[in-house]
Amino acid sequence: MPRIPWRRLAAGERRWAVLGIAIIVALWEAGHRAYGDFVLPSPLATLAALGRLAADGALGPAILTTARDACSGFLAATLAGSLLGGIAGRSRPVRAMLQPLATMLIGVPAIAWVVLSLLWFGGSGLAATFSVAVAAGPVVFSAATQGTRTVDGGLRTMARAFRVPAGAMIVDVYLPHVLSYLLPALGTALAMSWKVAVMAELLSGTGGIGDGLATARAEVDTAKTMAWVVVVVALLLVVERFVIEPVRRYFETWRRGLPGEAA
Repeated sequence: MPRIPWRRLAAGERRWAVLGIAIIVALWEAGHRAYGDFVLPSPLATLAALGRLAADGALGPAILTTARDACSGFLAATLAGSLLGGIAGRSRPVRAMLQPLATMLIGVPAIAWVVLSLLWFGGSGLAATFSVAVAAGPVVFSAATQGTRTVDGGLRTMARAFRVPAGAMIVDVYLPHVLSYLLPALGTALAMSWKVAVMAELLSGTGGIGDGLATARAEVDTAKTMAWVVVVVALLLVVERFVIEPVRRYFETWRRGLPGEAA
């Protein structure tokens, strides 16, 4: 059976992604025509509002503030979740101790963490960072735990029989398998990070995209509100496309030689 080149497969995926976005925009336009500007402004009106935000100089600083809040919390969640998840996956007592805690943290609504962080840290940027980290961390932890637990026992036994060094054991045995669980979770955690950061900024009024949304709401400006929403979605797509996706493809090169996997 002929194998599909990796780059051709990626190009095909991009075409489907563009088609999906086009469908969303078409549905958006249809909703605008059905309900009017106040309920759902048109894509063109939203782009015009976005242009005004850029011309007023409000867009750049807001993006930088939200990116700082979201990325700092995401990095903290990734580091802590991956480390603790890896330890829990290798140690049953540690897993028994941490898994209930992770389940409880996942069950707490993100808005509750935002409110608590505002009470604990006030209107500082630390409130948004903490909210993001505590909301996204358990997702990363669960994926790292499951990935570490399910590493092929026969492969581990063979590596020990050939006295594979500890560093090579981690890089060549554990890491590829764990990443197959971890990378999808990181995509989910990244999306959650942006949403929680914007939510914290909206309630705290400390700048960022969330503060812009709060201002647009106070002004009853639906087009400006949609413009800020488009900014959040666009930033998430850019990070996914140019950061998460390249990392995923780089670390999954080992899959290309497996039966049934595209080259």
